[in-house]
Amino acid sequence: MNNSGLQTISEMTNQTPPWIHLPEKTGLYDPANEKDACGVGFIAHIKGQRNHRIVQDAIEMLQRMDHRGACGCEANTGDGAGIMTALPHQFLQKALAECGFEVPEAGRFGAGNVFLPTDQKERAACKDRIETIVKEQGQKLLGWRDVTVDADKADVGPTARASEPMIEQLFVGAADGVEGEDFERQLYMIRKRASNELRSREDFKQAKMFYICSLSTKVIIYKGMLASWQVLPYYLDLQDEDYTTHLAMVHSRFSTNTFPSWDRAQPCRFMSHNGEINTVRGNANWMFARQGVCESEIYGDTLRHLYPIVEPDCSDSGTFDNVLEYYLMTGRTLQEAMMMMM
Repeated sequence: MNNSGLQTISEMTNQTPPWIHLPEKTGLYDPANEKDACGVGFIAHIKGQRNHRIVQDAIEMLQRMDHRGACGCEANTGDGAGIMTALPHQFLQKALAECGFEVPEAGRFGAGNVFLPTDQKERAACKDRIETIVKEQGQKLLGWRDVTVDADKADVGPTARASEPMIEQLFVGAADGVEGEDFERQLYMIRKRASNELRSREDFKQAKMFYICSLSTKVIIYKGMLASWQVLPYYLDLQDEDYTTHLAMVHSRFSTNTFPSWDRAQPCRFMSHNGEINTVRGNANWMFARQGVCESEIYGDTLRHLYPIVEPDCSDSGTFDNVLEYYLMTGRTLQEAMMMMM
């Protein structure tokens, strides 16, 4: 309070509005520090041992962060939620045996969930183009698997259902002599080429429904325009006892500067983020400008196929993830890449 009897700006901003019911200031807690943001969590077995309990614990953690996510006017249409785990080899071997083909040994194949158009003709065109790119990159197309979902059991709301994609798993095998990080980079190239070509096609009415959640030998992502409590009942794969992992990252989205959508849900491919980046447009413009002078001993002349580095229609978190992934896939260490991001 100043000499005139009026409150200062700092005093006003440190007060809790009367319509927000928060605990009183006590000890180290101050309601003035409360902020709305996404919920993010991570769990791992310190010795790298796989089990289904990691999935269960991660889902429980996600469900307990329901207050950190958001929904629209429908309580059952969430801003987005999901989980990243290690590639569940035991589960995939069982599931793909039912589809009629075998999974190579770990590290010799990559897999990922793909959001596809609900229109049958457009979906077939997307899959055909991906398969062509796989062949052009010299890798082996192993096949596709339908991802079993249950929107009714998960009580997915009308708005989320209106934009719900078809979801299939893509399996790509490594060519002879290609292994390790070289194969991981091939999967990155396949995904970037497919995304850059198909998501920008004007003749696809449902082009925005096409999105590759991840394509990797190491991890896989199950996500969507869901609330945190809907992820487990929606994705039946996650309920299988043979679905084992040694790590899991979960995210419950509170949409701020972009509208909710199936593809904007997190985890992203390398990170989850619980804040807001206010310099997102400037960052994207700088990355676009850098593309004109970028060079790579790893990719050579094919580097242009990775452009644009920042994919259109991303959230600020998705943009950050695009650039982080680019740094890692062009040969930088995680430590160096994170320092560059800062």
